[in-house]
Amino acid sequence: MGRPRGGTSKGKQKIEMCCIEGKEKRQVTFSKRRRGLFKKASEISTLSGASVAIVAFSKAGNVFAFGSPSVNAVLRRHVVAGPSTSTPHAHAGGVVFADDDDDNPEVLNALKRATDAATAEVAAEDARQSGVEGMIMEAMEAGRRRFWWDAANVEALGEAELPVFERALHKLRGAVVRRRSGAKPPPPPRRCKKKLLN
Repeated sequence: MGRPRGGTSKGKQKIEMCCIEGKEKRQVTFSKRRRGLFKKASEISTLSGASVAIVAFSKAGNVFAFGSPSVNAVLRRHVVAGPSTSTPHAHAGGVVFADDDDDNPEVLNALKRATDAATAEVAAEDARQSGVEGMIMEAMEAGRRRFWWDAANVEALGEAELPVFERALHKLRGAVVRRRSGAKPPPPPRRCKKKLLN
């Protein structure tokens, strides 16, 4: 019939992500969040058709995994090199995977190394992005002599920097439109063309 009036519930409130002190409370919270995380991954996979793999480790050292179509299929697709290599199951780091070694510590260590390498690549890309943003900010500061969009060397920008520069130009356009008319800026132009139905 519902919760008694005196009871309080976190409901849909935003919960701060921190370590929960009580061991029993931590286990219950982990179980609830794990189910919710796996449910969201399933929805994303179903709606977008994306391959999804999630591996969660509890404080007790238990491993919980979810994958669509399966964890092994997703990991092999993204961690193991494609069919162009000479070894059918060769990892980029030289580790060999087989279908029957899912609980093998060597496989888990190889996955951890691959994850660490991917994390390092992401960190390098983030540093590169912040460098581009720094260049834009420097160009804006030097804007007293020239405009920042004129100071930026578009030909020198890579594929990763071009979307950042494009967003900066759209932001500038929106600011100009708002200042000119006092109205909301139009949405940025869409990249895909839709067929118009009569």
